[in-house]
Amino acid sequence: MKMLRLVLVVAALISLSGISITSADVKLPTVLDSHMVLQREMPLPVWGWAEAGEEVTVTLGENSAKAKADDKGNWRVELPAMKADGKSHSITVKGNNTIELTDILIGDVWIGSGQSNMEWQLANTHGAKEAIATADHSNIRLFHVPKVQKPEPATDVVADWKACTPENVPTFSAVLYHFGLKLHEEVDVPIGLINSSWGGSPIEPWTPANGKAAGMYNGMIAPLQPFPVRGAIWYQGETNVLRKNGLAYYDKMKSLIGGWREAWGNDFPFYFVQIAPWSGRYEPGELPALWEGQAASLKIPNTGMAVITDLVDNIADIHPRNKVDVGDRLALWALAKSYGKSDVLYSGPLYKSMKVEGDKIRINFAHVGESLKTRDGKAITEFQIAGADGKFVDATAEIDGETVVVHSDKVSDPKNVRFGWHKLANPNLVNCDGLPASPFQTNDWQGGTGE
Repeated sequence: MKMLRLVLVVAALISLSGISITSADVKLPTVLDSHMVLQREMPLPVWGWAEAGEEVTVTLGENSAKAKADDKGNWRVELPAMKADGKSHSITVKGNNTIELTDILIGDVWIGSGQSNMEWQLANTHGAKEAIATADHSNIRLFHVPKVQKPEPATDVVADWKACTPENVPTFSAVLYHFGLKLHEEVDVPIGLINSSWGGSPIEPWTPANGKAAGMYNGMIAPLQPFPVRGAIWYQGETNVLRKNGLAYYDKMKSLIGGWREAWGNDFPFYFVQIAPWSGRYEPGELPALWEGQAASLKIPNTGMAVITDLVDNIADIHPRNKVDVGDRLALWALAKSYGKSDVLYSGPLYKSMKVEGDKIRINFAHVGESLKTRDGKAITEFQIAGADGKFVDATAEIDGETVVVHSDKVSDPKNVRFGWHKLANPNLVNCDGLPASPFQTNDWQGGTGE
């Protein structure tokens, strides 16, 4: 009787302490799950947790790999790269228990991140009803990372992979969905989309760093690694305009992009949106200054920038509701730069250089295509010119081949030009495909062209 009581007491203590008296089950992070898309043509890491010393075997088709969990229970194997084959695959993970993952596709995986304009749900956009009704795409898979900040890099998130259906897509990122849909239609491989965004967030907490300063990176990006991805898209900056970061945003982008690439061990493409005009709380000059910082980020290798000055349906709304064209314009960069489609004109005109010609200034652009034009067929708007006194006045601008010639009767000795250089900008200059020219100013311009 005493022995029985002792056994019961010990069992109760074990139960209260949370200690298991059986072998620990093998577990996987949620980003490794049924219905996922695995990145094609890259080695495929599979990792997770088990009892210390436990041997784990992972099998995918004809490929198999083994590992032993370390003294902290961590294990990882790497399977060979695979090509997109249009087939559904399964993964078996076997240790003290067995996990079966099914309905796995091989294709391309893209991350979408940023603040509210990336987070913005498909259900709240122009054309949402039709877009949702037709969003039955079995080869597009969605993974939505919940909002959480962590003081140190986390190892997992509470999420799961879902097929893209009219039931699953309404609350998903509209920009990321339209980006992925465009790629799926043009490239014809399965597309995995990982949304990890947070409205109102500045760039800093998304940037790898020590401690709480990187709370969103720690909680919402770090747990995705080392899941292989094709690239990332980014729609953020409004909060950093309010913080008056201006051109310093370029350095912040360098840190963000470099940090993500280092963490993944892959210099993957990073395409971003140049934020839209807004009549709200931006102080004079702060939005254009950040635009220049974003344009400067094109100097970072393997980046691209979608310009959206023409997509603002309500200048008082910081959330333009046309997300189709935003996603499509990001996809143009990916199609040209990541998928090698050389016939794609992937950007609107970006300022390249200027030349003073008497009382006029000639502006040269990248990404003109066959010609420049205005989207409304009217005279070019939003150009200003200044002389040595630095005082800008409204200017007349005329298209001359692939250039624009700017002048004003009020300025006889022109020194600089600026275009769309204010927070209410609504310029009409576009290239032959109707993609808008990005705002710029010519005085010690820091922007790149992404050519």
